[in-house]
Amino acid sequence: MSFTNEQVERYSRHIILKEVGAKGQKKLLNAKVLIIGAGGLGAPVAMYLAAAGVGTIGIADADEVDLSNLQRQVIHTTADLGKAKVKSAKETMQAINPDVKVNTYRKFITSENIMDIIKDYDFIIDGTDNFPAKFLINDACVMAGKPFCHAGIIRFKGQLMTYVPGEGPCYRCVFKDPPPKDAVPTCKQAGVIGAMAGVIGSLQAMEAIKYIIGKGDLLTGRLLTYDALTMTFRTVKLPKNHECPVCGDHPTITKLIDYEQAECDMHI
Repeated sequence: MSFTNEQVERYSRHIILKEVGAKGQKKLLNAKVLIIGAGGLGAPVAMYLAAAGVGTIGIADADEVDLSNLQRQVIHTTADLGKAKVKSAKETMQAINPDVKVNTYRKFITSENIMDIIKDYDFIIDGTDNFPAKFLINDACVMAGKPFCHAGIIRFKGQLMTYVPGEGPCYRCVFKDPPPKDAVPTCKQAGVIGAMAGVIGSLQAMEAIKYIIGKGDLLTGRLLTYDALTMTFRTVKLPKNHECPVCGDHPTITKLIDYEQAECDMHI
């Protein structure tokens, strides 16, 4: 493919980077990334991937924009109140970059539909805020051989890791099973500083971009944590669990599990 004059100008700051160049930008334009959750994390991921020229971006979320979202979900505006989040997100992404094709999925992600949704994408972003969804995304990506980036935020803290098939532990290697219901508070219960979503979501976007262009070290086998109050990042090495029930040597989980009905929020 060749660039139009407009694309050369739009992506000029990428093209002059030796790690990206014209070849890397073409990879981005040909890439497909799925974002599950159009909330706090999904918002900056979607905006930066659209701006970067990722050619096809899917975004899945069943909810509508409400006033409490706007403190951190920067892809939506006051004028979008009551609008489907995937519609609001798509409008913002295409306003940023009309090069980008945006596929929307206004539905809860479940064991019945996730494999069909993720199958056409190169990389998956977990922008959800509940453990049933996170374990479902992990297990589906492992079974389908799809790389994905997990992240979570609460209060003034955040974390993320990336799974690449055959290169490191999955989410279930680290966190074996979902905790009991209501054992861990959600952002709605405990609160979250809005800018935290921007910090961690931007890092998820960076992981997706690095994977697509094939440059740099991904957070495979590592968990990155961030404490905004002390302004400290910490990286913890994560060994692969060969007894992991989904990605281990002898998997015991061979079909997807819905740990609870998908009425739970799919966004942060």
